[in-house]
Amino acid sequence: MDPLAGMDDSSTDDDGASQTTEDDPQVPENREPPPAPAPPPGPPPPTSSNRVKPNYELKHTMRGHTSSISAVKFSPDGTLLATCANDRVVKIWSPFTGELIRNLNGHTKGLSDIAWSSDSVYLASASDDHTIRLWDVDSGLTTRVLKGHSSFVFCVNYNMASTLLVSGGCDGDVRIWNPQKGKCIKTIHAHLDYVTAVHFNRDAGLIVSCALDGLIRIWDTNSGQCLKTLAEGHDAICQHVQFSPNSKYILSTAHDSAIRLWDYNTSRCLKTYTGHVNQKFCIASCFSVTGGKWIVSGSEDNKVYLWDLQSREIVQVLEGHSDIVVACATHPQQNMIASGSIESDLTVRIWVDRGTPAQ
Repeated sequence: MDPLAGMDDSSTDDDGASQTTEDDPQVPENREPPPAPAPPPGPPPPTSSNRVKPNYELKHTMRGHTSSISAVKFSPDGTLLATCANDRVVKIWSPFTGELIRNLNGHTKGLSDIAWSSDSVYLASASDDHTIRLWDVDSGLTTRVLKGHSSFVFCVNYNMASTLLVSGGCDGDVRIWNPQKGKCIKTIHAHLDYVTAVHFNRDAGLIVSCALDGLIRIWDTNSGQCLKTLAEGHDAICQHVQFSPNSKYILSTAHDSAIRLWDYNTSRCLKTYTGHVNQKFCIASCFSVTGGKWIVSGSEDNKVYLWDLQSREIVQVLEGHSDIVVACATHPQQNMIASGSIESDLTVRIWVDRGTPAQ
């Protein structure tokens, strides 16, 4: 049974919303699939959920970053890939050719995260220099520098309308910004340790954050009040969190080498995905919905793992990187995955499902 189907379908979110961000791709609304016909005699199906396994192959290997890569993100329109690293540079690539299009230079220290505006025009970058820069991607110029965090800025995300920006820092604060004005409109003293991920739900009424204090917290965007706290457990320090595409569930990754899908209304963990290695680094997982419904994550064994969202089965392992894979992203329209690695590798790799032509 798909945890995203057959559950309470009530939601205050705008079910007509169609715009998506690179890390919150559109997914068909929760409908029960038609009953499957009885399988013919023969070998068992490829997965326990009667789905064909993905078949991703390496398409491009992009080199250029000179220090550990920290994030890779497809633009919402699917035409560009942005990457950032500890070398202080944001790079813009063509995911279809592997060509470097331009560098965005301006930060004075390393970068931890990047986020696209929903129209694919602007990019936000979070840096150890305590600032967030907003870039006009076509020109490569900085349009705003957001100052307010008192320590490293570790994570950043736009809401779907791109009217708000949320950031988290090593000062424990979550800040909400008006990106048009470049002003901080709310500061939430959210955690007692590094805030490692922040994400709006679909209508931007809620923010989810997580930190190295082991807690996942849900915030009311308008009031800044904490509505709920989820605890991973003593041995599970959460390092990345995001709402599911329909904003009804939360996906978290933790240092116990487990990825969890939560029903945050009931505080129940619905699914746990294991098999990869994640004990030290902040590795982000993501949803893939262009083919089957997969969960995708990097790993400290230098691989990228894909799980069937329903059955929790590992359906493919992508091998090719020579160091820890800390970053991955899925293309908003095509069966394409980007991954980025650290230290001795420093490559960005594009993987395409065989039989799915890249444009």
